[in-house]
Amino acid sequence: MSKKDAAKRIEIVSLRMVKERTSLLYPNRMIRTPEDAANLFRQFIGDCDRESFCILCLNTKNEPTALHQVSTGTLNASLVHPRETYKLAILANSASIIAAHNHPSGEATPSPEDVEITERLRDSGALLGIDFLDHLVIGDNNFVSMKERGLM
Repeated sequence: MSKKDAAKRIEIVSLRMVKERTSLLYPNRMIRTPEDAANLFRQFIGDCDRESFCILCLNTKNEPTALHQVSTGTLNASLVHPRETYKLAILANSASIIAAHNHPSGEATPSPEDVEITERLRDSGALLGIDFLDHLVIGDNNFVSMKERGLM
């Protein structure tokens, strides 16, 4: 029997979401405004010296169910792709997500790349049936909501 005619072995796999040992206490229970989300992301991202792109997963009542760091970048860039962004949202059975990333420079002005990835994530979420509610750019003492700015 030639190798070409031999049976192909197919691996059986399973996929699990692992909860980290740490958690954040969120007293408001529900995200009502972009400022609510920005405050929660600030606790999670902290004073990171590189760009950190994260998502907040929400249920149908806009209650946070999971926080996930999708990507850690460099001083002024972060590699973001819809595939990695929505992976945890799907595993967490999210109804919607809010994305955020910090600008280590402290300036919260969105870059053209920020606007581009926001559009890609919005469109990808629509295909998956997961609402992409907002993308926040977080600076030192301020933040920009792409939705409030009309950039999505």
